[in-house]
Amino acid sequence: MGLLTALPLINVIEGERTGQLTSYAVLALLPIFLGGLLEDVLKIGLIKTRLFAMVVGVGLMIWLLDWRVLRVDVRWLDSFLQWHWLSVTLTLFAVTGVINAVNLIDGYNGLASAVGMIILASLAYVGLKVGDRQVMVLAITLLGACAGFMFWNWPRGLIFLGDSGAYTIGFCIASLAIALVMRNPQVSAWYALVLMLYPIVETVFTINRRLRRKDDPSLPDAAHLHQLIYKRMMRWAVGSVDIGDRKMRNSMTSPYLWLFSSLSVIPASIWWHDAFLLQVIAMMFVLGYLWLYRSITRFRTPKWLIVRRSIKR
Repeated sequence: MGLLTALPLINVIEGERTGQLTSYAVLALLPIFLGGLLEDVLKIGLIKTRLFAMVVGVGLMIWLLDWRVLRVDVRWLDSFLQWHWLSVTLTLFAVTGVINAVNLIDGYNGLASAVGMIILASLAYVGLKVGDRQVMVLAITLLGACAGFMFWNWPRGLIFLGDSGAYTIGFCIASLAIALVMRNPQVSAWYALVLMLYPIVETVFTINRRLRRKDDPSLPDAAHLHQLIYKRMMRWAVGSVDIGDRKMRNSMTSPYLWLFSSLSVIPASIWWHDAFLLQVIAMMFVLGYLWLYRSITRFRTPKWLIVRRSIKR
């Protein structure tokens, strides 16, 4: 509702061209949102329906806005992306991947929404730096909508994103990142990757972990990084079995991941034009993720990451 309320204001303040672009973006978002809402209402995972809705939404984005992945700043690969069908295929894969990645990290109060806000703030900043006002306005609009949601979601947990909300944030950050890189040659394609590295790495690592265990990659498990932080750090740090303490543990898990995701977003926002530095940052972030995950699973979490224990009787 926050996003829809802003649409007429954008049309008045920014002009008809930006208003039309925003309307097209919301139209492309609609099937993805409705697909997630159907899962929320029925309380079951509709994998085929979800993927169909995502493909339709991304297809509408490509058709209405012509936002596509046209380069990845790898010379020999960029030449192949001049083929329209390959560019469209990669765009479908990239956007649907990010949508599902954001949904995967939506495990605790304020986690996915705040990570989305951090990414949107970076998109708005870089959009401002390169003079892409349309991307900047869209990023700020969704950032404001997420802020309104966060007021009710964190830390009190009065409302939740659901699949529909997570899909909305995932689609918006992925499509805006693609648009920013496509429309502004000075922005490195690696900026878009590093910007969303936390949900992407979490998803790739999760799929790899499930395949190694010969589990179905589409089935949920309880071994995500945010779940390990909750079970092995926050569970013993805050309170008892009291419902208030459990809610506090839930909410205080998210700031760890806000900080962690910022370790890629902040450098990406500074060096958005430098492909080499962004590649180095990506490698360091992946290594940091593997180190942290391994440390927590082996009960060797660095002491400076653990808050002081407080138990109520």
